[in-house]
Amino acid sequence: MDNFKSKETGDWGLGNGEEAREQGAGSKGEKFSPLPPAPRPSASFQSPIPKTQLLLYLIPIIGFFPSLWTLYRGQGSREQLAISRLSITLALTWLLGYLLLTTGTATSDYFPLRLFILNSFLTSGYFLVSVWLILRLMQGKSGRLPGFSNLAERVLGKYLS
Repeated sequence: MDNFKSKETGDWGLGNGEEAREQGAGSKGEKFSPLPPAPRPSASFQSPIPKTQLLLYLIPIIGFFPSLWTLYRGQGSREQLAISRLSITLALTWLLGYLLLTTGTATSDYFPLRLFILNSFLTSGYFLVSVWLILRLMQGKSGRLPGFSNLAERVLGKYLS
């Protein structure tokens, strides 16, 4: 247990360093250091956003919940917050349209088939737009949608950010 005894300088390490020199560590006078010191991240350093996290936000219906959580915490990059707002706006717009068309179908005597067809177009459109946005993000392009992104910034930016 000589290896872990305190040296005269108060440092804990490899005894007197002879064992390290025998193993080929450095030349005369150099201290043996098993690992270099870990770099400390600076305060301005920000890790890149994992693309999978942004893609998760855009999954239809399911992505609504992590998006809402991101906006509720208010932590994240500008891109994360913008994609979260867009995802929530798309999901709530689809849900409102779906509920209105379903209610109209249930109460209408004349147009139930037409309203069912419109409902299926609305749902298909929501899923296709979400898949299109996911593909754009995978290609490294912008995840903005001309009308909805502005609406999301105005409405959800005011209340959830």
